[in-house]
Amino acid sequence: MLKPDVMLKTDSLQLDTVLTFKAPQFMPSELDLENIAGSSTKQSQTTPGNQNRIDTLNKCFSLKLEGLKCFEKVENQFKECGVVFSNCMAIQPSNPAFPPRSGSVVLMGSPQSGSLEVFFLNPVKLVRAFVTSSQRLILSAYDRDGHLLTQSVLPSANLANSDSCVSPNKLLFVSANNIHSVSFCAFDGQFTVDDFNFCI
Repeated sequence: MLKPDVMLKTDSLQLDTVLTFKAPQFMPSELDLENIAGSSTKQSQTTPGNQNRIDTLNKCFSLKLEGLKCFEKVENQFKECGVVFSNCMAIQPSNPAFPPRSGSVVLMGSPQSGSLEVFFLNPVKLVRAFVTSSQRLILSAYDRDGHLLTQSVLPSANLANSDSCVSPNKLLFVSANNIHSVSFCAFDGQFTVDDFNFCI
């Protein structure tokens, strides 16, 4: 866990929102998570040098994707927020089947389609994101040794303007102690990830 009062750079790519609720000790419902996101306010304090001094204890963070360029490879852009991506690209979807949930930039698995991995520099307790996929998709959480902790499943494709019973930008989340990485996997499919959040 990151220490309180750690200094983090917060340029336009890094930190969008700091939520000030305690990380849950139970599996929250989708409605709970929607309410948390809707009621959040920025709780960071700007200091000289374009840095924010924040207490990271029991906080949740939402990455600001809008600072990314279309077709930019995403790896270490959010490292100072404690997260690194693998096989990830930022896009502004031109296909209306993959509408962004907010803004215009989303993440997708690339260059290898159908998968995207996220690694946390310090363990987290909750990871959530909104996903649109052309196939069934599984969000999996792993511990330090790569052992599976828990999963969340999008049961079927949820493309916009399709006959799917699942709407696009479906909220998926995993909650467990000591999550060190997560993976999004849609076998032989394409998917987008928006409004990526995590709690420490």
